[in-house]
Amino acid sequence: MTDRTTPAEAAATADGTPTAPIDTVDYHAGGEPFRIVTAGLPAVPGDSVAERRAIAIGAGGTATAPRPGALDTVRRLLTHEPRGHAGMYGGFVVPPDDGGAHLGVLFWHKDGYSTACGHGTIALGAWAVDSGLVTAPADGFARVRIDVPSGRVTATVHRAGGRTTGVTFRNVPTRVSARKLPVVTSRGTVEVSVAHSGACYAAVPAAALGLAVTPALLPELTAVGREIRAALAGAPETLHPVDPRLSGVYGVILYEDLPDTPAGPAQRNVTVFADGQIDRSPCGSGTSARLAVLAAEGRIGPGEELRHESVIGTVFTGRLAGYYPDGVVTDVTGSAHRTGEHRFVLDPYDSLGTGFLLP
Repeated sequence: MTDRTTPAEAAATADGTPTAPIDTVDYHAGGEPFRIVTAGLPAVPGDSVAERRAIAIGAGGTATAPRPGALDTVRRLLTHEPRGHAGMYGGFVVPPDDGGAHLGVLFWHKDGYSTACGHGTIALGAWAVDSGLVTAPADGFARVRIDVPSGRVTATVHRAGGRTTGVTFRNVPTRVSARKLPVVTSRGTVEVSVAHSGACYAAVPAAALGLAVTPALLPELTAVGREIRAALAGAPETLHPVDPRLSGVYGVILYEDLPDTPAGPAQRNVTVFADGQIDRSPCGSGTSARLAVLAAEGRIGPGEELRHESVIGTVFTGRLAGYYPDGVVTDVTGSAHRTGEHRFVLDPYDSLGTGFLLP
C-alpha cells in the first residue's frame, strides 16, 4: 500500500474564489466523464469522507443545493461552462478514513455532491494505477481501496502488457426496499423498484411509460425521470435504514430487457440523476441496484452476470457475488480511458466568473 494522499491546497480570496490554477486529469468510463482534481483544491475539513461531504454541502444546504464556499466554488468552476458542461462529473481526492484505504473521494456533478459513483470508482481505480499512486504489475491486477461517502469500495484494476485493460469494483452492500411501489406520473401510474446501493435508485421499465431507451427519446425519458424522483421525495422506501445522509432518490433508472446471454440477463438503461442529468454510462452503482432487484425477482443468482448497456451502447458487466443479511454483494466491471490533463484558471477580470449553465 502506498502513502495516503490528497491534492495540494491552494489559496483563495475571502469569498472563496480560487487564486491558483486547478489541475485535473480527466477520464471517461463507459462514455460518462470523470474529472479528477490533482492540485489546487482548497482545504477540505472533516474526520471522514462522509463528514467532509456534509461540510462541503454546508449547514442548511442540500446535496443538490450546496451552500456557497471555497470548495463549492471549485465545483462550479469545473462543471459550469465554459470549462465544463451540464453533464460533467468528477471527484475531489481527499484523505481516506483510515490507513486501510489508499484514498478518499468526494463525488460531484453540476447540482452538488453524490454519495456514490460507480463509473467514478472505475475511473479512480484506473487513475490510481496509471499515475503510480498504487503499484501494479505489468500483467495481473492491483486492488485500490477507496473511501466514498457511502462506505469503502475496492477497485480491482486488471493489467495486461503494461496497460490497464479494465476495472472491477466491489460495491457497498445493496438492499432492496421496494419492488412494486406505485407512482403516479403524467404517463399513468407505474410500479417502481427501489434499491439502496451506496445511493438510492428507483427503477421502472421504459415500456410501462410508453417509451423506449433510445437517444431520440431522451427529452421524454428525462422529464419522466424527474417526475418519478419528485414523486418519491420523502417516501419511506427511500430512507436509508442506518445513515440518513444516504436517504432520498438520487437516480431513476428507465430500462428495457434485451435477450439473455449465456451468463445471465441483459438490459439497456438510461439513468436520470440529480436534477435531470443523464448518465452516458450504464451507471455503476445503478448496476448494483439492478442486480439486487433481479436477485429478489429470482432472475439472477450467485456467479451469474448482468450485461448492462447504456443509452449510447457502452456496457458494464454486473455480477452477483453473494448475499448478506439484508441484501446482496455485487461486482461491477467496466473500462476507463484518460481523455486529457488540464490546468484551469479563473481570470479575476472575467465577468462570467465561475461560469454559467444552459439547459
